Amino acid sequence: MLTNYPTTKMIFKTKKIERSVTLTKESCEGILSYCKMNHPNEMVLILKGKSKAGNVLVESLVIPPFSETGPTFAGFPSSFLPLDLSYIGMAHSHPEGSAEPSLDDLNNFFGLVSIIVKSPYNNEDIFAWDSAGNMIPVSVSD
Repeated sequence: MLTNYPTTKMIFKTKKIERSVTLTKESCEGILSYCKMNHPNEMVLILKGKSKAGNVLVESLVIPPFSETGPTFAGFPSSFLPLDLSYIGMAHSHPEGSAEPSLDDLNNFFGLVSIIVKSPYNNEDIFAWDSAGNMIPVSVSD
């Protein structure tokens, strides 16, 4: 005998979290000056801070150990990093061209957010991206 039991469909509605990035004034100045110091090569930094309800706060910066940079690349072996839950992403520069993430940038994504700074390295040249390549709004706090 075949019995039909009523099926229950559970529908989960997930609200997409709108992400934003806030840089402290000190972290913003540190990123920009490190970009200028390394120009014409790219630079790479690790972002430290916290994230709550989609709001990412960048409080400090770390120069990654064994990082390598050149005119068209910047990277580091993440296996040498100590476990630190305050690492929330990375920043790197694009000395030429746009601040949009390349395929390599997306394939080597680290953390929650990637900040890309384009030349000439001013406040308006800072852009943030998620791992899918979507732009995230950036602001600087006092």
